Amino acid sequence: QVRLVESGGGLVQPGGSLRLSCAASGFYFRSTGMRWYRQVPGKEREEVAGISEGGVPTYVDSVNGRFIISRDNEKDTMYLQMNSLKPDDTAMYYCYANWPVNWWGQGTQVTVSS
Repeated sequence: QVRLVESGGGLVQPGGSLRLSCAASGFYFRSTGMRWYRQVPGKEREEVAGISEGGVPTYVDSVNGRFIISRDNEKDTMYLQMNSLKPDDTAMYYCYANWPVNWWGQGTQVTVSS
């Protein structure tokens, strides 16, 4: 059974940092590309960052230089280190396993506010 479990969200002040984790199980993690998405109520889900099976990262322009995506294939876990957080980063963050898995996690809330 495929599972993706996000953790690490919370409330942080502007300029602060958080590290999200996505623990995967039920599929061959090391051969699967992964992505982080985020969504705020009333808006479409937005891709934030992706990482290939080989560890090559991609980022949306709004987070490039502030967020770092990584993966640990020994732990079947993906991470998103978020630095210099802004109020606009407030959203529910989801991890996603690419094709052929095509699976979503349940999400973890990130709130950036003073």
